[in-house]
Amino acid sequence: MTRHGPDVVEALPQVEVDAPGAPPGCRRRLVETARLHWRIGDGGDPADLAQRFLAAHGITRDDLARPGRHDPGAAVCGAALYLSAAAGAYTLGVPPGAPSPAPALPDLAVVVYHHTGRPAAPRPPASAPWRLGGWRDSWTPGAHAAAVAAVRDAIARGDVYQVNVVGHAAARYTGDPRPALARLAALPGARYGGTLHGPGWTLGCASPETLIAVEHGRLITRPIKGTRPATPAGHRDLLASAKERAEHVMIVDLERNDLARVARTGSVRVEELFTVRRWCDLWQAESTVSAAPADGLGLADLLRAVCPGGSVTGAPKHAALTHVAALEPVGRGASMGALGWVGPDRLDLGLTIRTAAADAHLLHLWAGGGITWDSDPAAEVAEAAAKAAPIRALLAG
Repeated sequence: MTRHGPDVVEALPQVEVDAPGAPPGCRRRLVETARLHWRIGDGGDPADLAQRFLAAHGITRDDLARPGRHDPGAAVCGAALYLSAAAGAYTLGVPPGAPSPAPALPDLAVVVYHHTGRPAAPRPPASAPWRLGGWRDSWTPGAHAAAVAAVRDAIARGDVYQVNVVGHAAARYTGDPRPALARLAALPGARYGGTLHGPGWTLGCASPETLIAVEHGRLITRPIKGTRPATPAGHRDLLASAKERAEHVMIVDLERNDLARVARTGSVRVEELFTVRRWCDLWQAESTVSAAPADGLGLADLLRAVCPGGSVTGAPKHAALTHVAALEPVGRGASMGALGWVGPDRLDLGLTIRTAAADAHLLHLWAGGGITWDSDPAAEVAEAAAKAAPIRALLAG
């Protein structure tokens, strides 16, 4: 576990903060003042570590039912928070799966920012031009299809109802990965577009999916399940698909149960069900589930309740994660986790789908989908490729 806490705010270098959810009016006048990195091998509870680290630096989120206030004139603004899917599974006691293909990335990163009156410094020019090599997948289409078939067999046995299966690809690069990954924020529908970086690693996110937020005093999650090409025929097909609707409703029920564990009794409700929205050249079905937080609900308990997100695990969650660990050839790394902002006044974390990560030499990308009894292996392989295609194209530019 590493911690960093500089003493003199005004002496620190300042750049524009690109973390998803950072207040737009503050992004050009923030400076990093403290940082926590944690990996599963460090031991302890990452959710509890995050809450205590934030409180030690002026961001107290031990009662999310109590409204807070963002003061642009105050010292502290808020913090970027990243939690890996592996860390979420670890808190649930699920056996670990394959190791991450990007071990330079921490499983938890918390970066605290303070306001400063100085303008953000321009980013220095890149020392080498950006070049991206060819992608190498961690499994073949045949191996991916076989994993889908294995999930269908598990469903037939009654082990699970649904499992999300994720594949990985990597490509060598030269140049600075940060500007390339920052371009992901411009993809249409990237509600959580932004970047976060540390020593030897960078994350770039174009996620449309809310894992958990606190809005107007309520907990909000927006699970996405169901994908079709963004054509008129694709729109009609998604709305008419009994398979996609059943898969979607199953995850909505899982999210309702997750929120009910930390919500005021009787307050969980589905605000929207199976609303079709667009991400790049895909239609996707989204629902909105909300709840009133229980009195005294802190950040740590909330993270333990919702991480990893149900839409990228399956149902039941524990059983689905056990199958994920057995089937996926490499770890999920930066994908399928949480990335966003925690401030004195709000919480807004996206699910790290449509997310890429760079280490010292490789760019990494993950994509997958939910598998049910009605899933067709070839169609699932094609859907994962369609989700990755816009990101691959933009990063190659």
